[in-house]
Amino acid sequence: MNIFVGNLPFTASESDLRGIFAEYGEIESVAIITDRDTGRSRGFGFVELSADARSQHAIRDLDGMDLDGRNIKVNEAKPRS
Repeated sequence: MNIFVGNLPFTASESDLRGIFAEYGEIESVAIITDRDTGRSRGFGFVELSADARSQHAIRDLDGMDLDGRNIKVNEAKPRS
């Protein structure tokens, strides 16, 4: 399952996200989206976990978690329309 992680601090790294989601199973991929021109974080990213059931636990447990003073938003990623 692909999980959207929003309201990230601009200093958050992919390794930070790996650390947060590690207890919820095997991480297939992590990506923090950056601005094409500046390379600066846009404040959101995606984590893909291999087990959907564990993904639901991650969403439930981590939504609203404080990360460097920001309450992150965690939910199932919606396909682009």
